[in-house]
Amino acid sequence: MLANWVCGVDEAGRGPLAGPVYAAAVILDPLIPIAGLDDSKKLSEKKRDLLAPRIKEHSKAWAIASATALEIDQLNILKATLLAMQRAVQLLAVQPHVVLVDGNRAPDFGIHTRCIVGGDRLEPAISAASILAKTARDAVLQEMHERYPEWGFDRHKGYPTVAHRALLLKLPPTPEHRLSFAPVREALAFHGKGLK
Repeated sequence: MLANWVCGVDEAGRGPLAGPVYAAAVILDPLIPIAGLDDSKKLSEKKRDLLAPRIKEHSKAWAIASATALEIDQLNILKATLLAMQRAVQLLAVQPHVVLVDGNRAPDFGIHTRCIVGGDRLEPAISAASILAKTARDAVLQEMHERYPEWGFDRHKGYPTVAHRALLLKLPPTPEHRLSFAPVREALAFHGKGLK
């Protein structure tokens, strides 16, 4: 009898003013449960960093994909998020039979799909996907920090914190900033310059 593979999908990085949006797709192995799975936002960075390699090692299949800041500006953040989700599912080495997506919107995967609000707390496969998406995005923001150390991307991860918004008034936005987001547009107008 063929296994009925259930894939969990979640995203990370819809709200930030800079950097890509990430999505992950995970098919857990029902014979190898992974203890400690939860919504990535409820876990410490240390806990996420411990769980991510376990998820990769013990899952039947997993994949991570993204949409760039430029794609976000061209499509809008919702469409770019759905695109990243599609890309992640397409990259899976195993074809799922059902896709469970956190939230109330999902792209057309060509597979039976169910949206679950709060799914990252309720469905282990979605929890696992949320952890992989978050840790992958955090790693990229660390790389961005190394390229633009004055921006503090290692601390605020691109989110519109008080510190990040204050920096937008001091420095011209980077090419990694989302120009379609109002605070970045306002910063560009304030500086009256092109991108750094």
